[in-house]
Amino acid sequence: MPREYARREILIKLMEFPCSALLLSLCGLQEVEATAERADEATAEALYGMGIQVDKCIGCGSCVAACKAENDVPEEPFYFRTWVERYVIHDDGRVQVDSPDGGIRGFTSRQEDGASVLRAFFVPKLCNQCDNPPCVQVCPVGATFKTEDGVILVDSDYCIGCRYCIQACPYGARYLDPRTKTADKCTFCYHRIKQGLLPACVEVCPTQARVFGELTSRASPLRRMMRMSELQVLKPSLNTEPKVYYSKLDGEVR
Repeated sequence: MPREYARREILIKLMEFPCSALLLSLCGLQEVEATAERADEATAEALYGMGIQVDKCIGCGSCVAACKAENDVPEEPFYFRTWVERYVIHDDGRVQVDSPDGGIRGFTSRQEDGASVLRAFFVPKLCNQCDNPPCVQVCPVGATFKTEDGVILVDSDYCIGCRYCIQACPYGARYLDPRTKTADKCTFCYHRIKQGLLPACVEVCPTQARVFGELTSRASPLRRMMRMSELQVLKPSLNTEPKVYYSKLDGEVR
């Protein structure tokens, strides 16, 4: 059995005992220290965020397809780092939300039942890269951590697949990779942005509905968007302090 999998199995077994929290803290001490070292290596000068202009999204699914290809996300239709939801608001108060295969192939017209539609729109979703991330708080071995430039990452070498972070995420933005049995999610294409490139979803968006940039730079596209738009975040009452900002976000979006 490979060393990393043997270690993971041992830690999972430890969680079955009442004293698992203490045991995990002892076993995970080196992992937490290593996590701190990884975070210290990040560039502190930048603080990354993303803006999404809801009124510009056409639901084409290009962002979803590009994300899967760039980040080797499993092909099955229920594994996504980013996805698109369609909201249909009816005059009788009903709100219908769908996201066929995460919106990767776009959306087809839906058969209505006679009630008139007040409005319809698309909402891209992804990890909100919270400044106060609950996923980091619950990880027992420090596999999920926040870099100094504000991006939440998962170190698959340390992840034991306990799913605590998946349950803790209020945005449903994490999944367990069926191949590695470790948690995965959007990273803003960290490997790309550290090379000065845009995240794949931003680069392929045909309407520029997604805007990426540094929150600490007044000249960044994101800061320009923030100055010119009224912004909202998802689930603000949770105080997770997301760094994904929406403009023209309808009050029905949850």
